[in-house]
Amino acid sequence: MYQKILIAVDGSATSDSALEEAIKLAQRLDSRIAIMHVLEDVLYWIEENYIDYAELQASIKASGEKMLAKAEMLAQQAGVAAETKLVEAVGGRVASIVVAEAECWQAELIVIGTHGRSGISRLLLGSVAENVVRSAPMPVLLIRNH
Repeated sequence: MYQKILIAVDGSATSDSALEEAIKLAQRLDSRIAIMHVLEDVLYWIEENYIDYAELQASIKASGEKMLAKAEMLAQQAGVAAETKLVEAVGGRVASIVVAEAECWQAELIVIGTHGRSGISRLLLGSVAENVVRSAPMPVLLIRNH
């Protein structure tokens, strides 16, 4: 059961909770995990003279790499085999990228944190977790912050 588990992280407290739960599950099942982070497109409506977009992107990428290194270290400390992947969302939706990566890696389970938004904020911001649940062909475990 669930020998390959993919965890999508975004650096939030909810994401950290999802990572903790995925590591515990992987320990119990003697599973391998893949930890991924999606770099979203950064769009600003400010004149280019004020922002160095290349520098901003490099900073965001470095932050993502640091987040993945920390997550991989936590998995390894728990005795769980882990690999990481940083994926750039060039024009793609984060949920679609998570599902595509899970399919490519042949994950049997996706673990993702959910912020539990409702009402207007859910309508405006959408829900990556909800879209993953709707489109993934494999089971998805949603974790709320505890």
